[in-house]
Parts: sequence; C-alpha cells; structure tokens
Amino acid sequence: MLSRLMSSSVRSLDRECNCTVRLLDDSEYTCTVQRDAKGQYLFDLICHHLNLLEKDYFGIRYVDPDKQRHWLEFTKSIAKQMKSQPPFTMCLRVKFYPPDPAALREEITRYLVFLQVKRDLYHGRLLCKTSDAALLAAYILQAEIGDYDPGKHPEGYSSKFQFFPKHSEKLERRIAEIHKNELIGQTPETSELNFLQKAQMLETYGVDPHPCKDVSGNPAFLAFTPFGFTVLQGNRRVHFLTWEEVTKLKFEAKTFHIYANQKEDWKIILTYFAPTPEACKHLWKCGVENQAFYKLEKSSQVRTVSSSNLFFKGSRFRYSGKVAKEVMEQSAKIKRDPPEIHRTGMVPSRSCPSITHGPRLTSVPRTRRRAVHISIMEGLESLRDSAHSTPVRSVSHGDAFVASRGRTLDGSDASTSAVISDEVYSPSDSMLPTPVAERGPDLPLARHLNGSPCSIAEQQEAAAARAGPAAEAVPGRRAAHAARAARSRPAPSGDVEEVNKFILSVLRLFLVTIGLLFALLLLLIMLTESDLDIAFLRDIRKTPEFQQFHFDYFCPLRRWFAYKLRWMGGFLISK
Repeated sequence: MLSRLMSSSVRSLDRECNCTVRLLDDSEYTCTVQRDAKGQYLFDLICHHLNLLEKDYFGIRYVDPDKQRHWLEFTKSIAKQMKSQPPFTMCLRVKFYPPDPAALREEITRYLVFLQVKRDLYHGRLLCKTSDAALLAAYILQAEIGDYDPGKHPEGYSSKFQFFPKHSEKLERRIAEIHKNELIGQTPETSELNFLQKAQMLETYGVDPHPCKDVSGNPAFLAFTPFGFTVLQGNRRVHFLTWEEVTKLKFEAKTFHIYANQKEDWKIILTYFAPTPEACKHLWKCGVENQAFYKLEKSSQVRTVSSSNLFFKGSRFRYSGKVAKEVMEQSAKIKRDPPEIHRTGMVPSRSCPSITHGPRLTSVPRTRRRAVHISIMEGLESLRDSAHSTPVRSVSHGDAFVASRGRTLDGSDASTSAVISDEVYSPSDSMLPTPVAERGPDLPLARHLNGSPCSIAEQQEAAAARAGPAAEAVPGRRAAHAARAARSRPAPSGDVEEVNKFILSVLRLFLVTIGLLFALLLLLIMLTESDLDIAFLRDIRKTPEFQQFHFDYFCPLRRWFAYKLRWMGGFLISK
C-alpha cells in the first residue's frame, strides 16, 4: 500500500515542472505548472501577478539549448516547446511595441513598456543623436530620483548612472543640465510618458534586430517595427517597407525572402541569409506575427501561411491572438481603479552622495551580458542567445561614419571602437548602425533593381557615374586593368548557393512527380485488377468514363504487354 502511494506521488511530480520567468524589472516570478500546460496558462499567471490587463503587447521569450531565441506559443504545451529539462527559465518582454504609447489605457502598461524601451536604450538597440540621447536619459533620471536637490545630488551625480553602453563626459554634463533646469516638478508617470513619446519618434523604436547577411555576404540586421519592415546596414537604414507594402514573407532553410509592392508596377524581392535554419524560421515567424498584428483590422482575417511553395519542404504557421486595433478597442472598455505600481528600478535619493566614490550605477536592472570589447562577428553571433537583452555592436567614430574597411569618409584611419560625438550617438556595444540619414550620396548602399541585387559590374558603373569627371581622369591603362580584374574575380558564393538551390528544387520536383505517378498507378491497379468491394472504388467503376477507358484502352494495353512478355519469355528459353 505504501509503495503504491509513493509511486503515485512520484508520477504526480513527473507531471509537474518549475518555471522561472524574469520580469522587466529583473525580478523573478517562479511557479509550478503541469507538464501538459499550455503557454497561455503561464502567461495568464504572470499577467495576474502583475495586475496587467493590456497584456496583448507582451510575450514570453526563451532560449533553447542551441542558443536560438523563441517566443513561447500560447496554444502549445510549454514542455514540448522548451526542448530541455525543467526547471525552465524564460523572460517577459514586449513583443509588439504600441505605435502610440500615450494611447495606452493604463499606467501599469506604460510603465512596463517604459522598462522595455529603457532596456533597449541601455543595450544599444534604440539609437539616436546625442541631443535626443541626453533628453531621454534626463527623463529616466527624473523618473528614478525625482527633482534635483543640491543637498542630495553632488557634482557629477549623473555620471554614476549607466543609461547607455558608453557615453562621454560632455553628454553626462548635458544630461545633468536638462535634469536640473528643464524637468523640475515632473512626476515619475509624466517623465515615463515623455520618455516614451520621444522614443516613439525614433527610427529604431521597437527594433528587435535579427542578424543576417545580404546576397553579397555583407552583415545586415532585419527588424520589424510597429510601422513596417526595416533593414539596417552600412551605418544607415537601407530599406524600409510599410506593412501595407509587404505582400509576402517566406523562407527556405537559411534563405529569407520579402516580397513587396512599393508602387503600382514596381515589385521588389529582398533576399537575406540567416545564420541557421532555426534562426531563419524564427525571423519568418516574427515577421508573420508583426504583420498580422499591425496590418489587419480583425483577428478573423488571419490566415494560415506557408513558408514556401507547394513542392518544397516548409512550415505552416497561424498567428493566434488579437490584432492592434482590437487591442485598442478592448482597452477602451477597461473600467477599474488604477492598480498600484511598485517602481523597483528607482534609486533612493539618499544613496546619491555615497555613490560618488563607488562604481557607476545602471538605471536598467543588471542582466547577464557579454564583454564589451568583442569582435564584430562575435557580436553578430551573440544576438542568437540574447533573449532580447544582449546589445549589438556599432562601428562609428566621431562625426564621420566608418566604412567597412576601417576608414572614415574623409580618408583618415578610424578606430573600430565607437565614441560619442556632438552630432551622433553610437553606443559602443552595438553593431546596429545609427540611422541618422535615410540615404547618403557617398556611401555605397545595397541597391536592388526590381527586387534583385545589382551585380558587381553594375555597382562599379554606378560608382563611376557618381564620381563624374574624376573618373575620366583615370588613365586608360589603369581603367583597363581594373576592368580585367573585375572580370577575373570569382563568382560570389551567393551565385553558387543559388545554383545549388535550383538543382535541389528540380530534384524535389522530379521526386514529387514520380511519387504522384506511382500513386496514380497504384490507384489504377486497384480499380482495374483488385476485387475490393469498397464504396469509393465501386462508384468509380460504375462511371461511363471509367468503363470506356477500361475496355477501349486498358484491356488492349494489358493484352499487348502480356503478348510482349510471352514473346520475351519464349525468346529467352530458345536461347
């Protein structure tokens, strides 16, 4: 009897698992759920713990054993998605950034979004000019320590807070100046709202960067924002497509395609390559979900989408949940007293005098971060297991952008470590470029003609056309030598990959065709030669078309094959 009770208790323990979810203020929520519990159950527990009603903007993110990021799907079992043994560790993050944070109904929702955007600024995803960076940091300072008090805030107090990965003394003085003179009297709620309204106007608001490479092998970051799809590359935003312009997203293995219509007769196709097939699938899912959330009017319009064509192996995915318009309509119906907010990220004012001799404090709760001085490729790879908290790296120096070969636009050498200038703010921990301008005349951009990238020769012709008279001054011998060198260059690896993909596609089509023919042959044999008395087969046999085919074509063909087989048998026996 005792052993029976013990075995039943062990089985009940096997059916449960512990989950730890790291919240936006870096506190942790731990609970026990059944192994077959779905993601929605855990998400509802967290929202109940936070007293959060406008919860459709948020999601739970986790990293699998292969260091690939995922969003927890609420319609599927938690244990089956994690691909690891419990206890499970996850993070609560903003999944869909509100297009207008001021339109949020409740202050608790705005505070959580504020924590996420503040984290984005600290980790180098929210990029801006120095003037904007100083104002954003001053808002954070006002929200956390309140009004400036000479007795509590000594000289240089703003330098003890880490708002960005790296900033200069001049920027710190500007932050303190704004906090002292321009934000007096603002409550934490007002400062947080002003912070969000300022951040919402930046081009990288809501950016969750996915590291990829273009067809030429150049690093790029793909991101989905509340306003559309964007590509950041070469110290600027090289592509931006609104959600209305994007017509289709699909992937095959590590290749990601974006189809769009920018004008009436102008269709483009952008192609990028993710580090792994799993990263490409995650990129595709994020794109499908963001487009459905921001573009559609109703969740009933959501359709199941396929990652590829009919004859290629792919995935099917259907976004489950409300869309942005429905979320706003539902939020307008909320009628309750505002819940109490515990701002755990605030730094007590009495601690400010004591921190003048201590280490720099961060306004963002500490997370597990990699070393600052890492190479560019290491920064690119580190995004895979960042769980929406690892920074990306930038290469900029002063007022001039740094080209891919480590030289500034004026031709002088530049260091690969970024610094803060008076005009442009570029966090040192970010590979993500500061999108100061939409397009510049001097830097070579990743151009596309009708959706397909330009060849090397076309790019050289375009560069020569931009150079104008300076190109004509090059001696003929040097120009001829450059042309021969360009022709002798080996084909880029992207062309080889395209050929391999084409061959694989043809082989798949051939195998599928053979399979269909074989299936039709089996069905024909069952109809004509078998004695199976099945209603489906019986109905087909009774049709006039089948009877005509059977007597006029199949029977003569069968007699011809039988005659040939007898003739071949007799021929072999005679030999």
